[in-house]
Amino acid sequence: MKCKKCSGKLEVYRACRKVAMRCTLCNQEYQIHEIASELDQQTEELLERYSAIIYD
Repeated sequence: MKCKKCSGKLEVYRACRKVAMRCTLCNQEYQIHEIASELDQQTEELLERYSAIIYD
């Protein structure tokens, strides 16, 4: 997946209470619900490892 801001690579980012996506170039963070419709198969498989995805 690519960042909407700079086209850098988005990676799954896990913090103590949440799971989000973060750009490896500009550090822009996206909540899963913000980009849920754009998730690719690989990212969906990674997110399936988490029992709950919490966002503020």
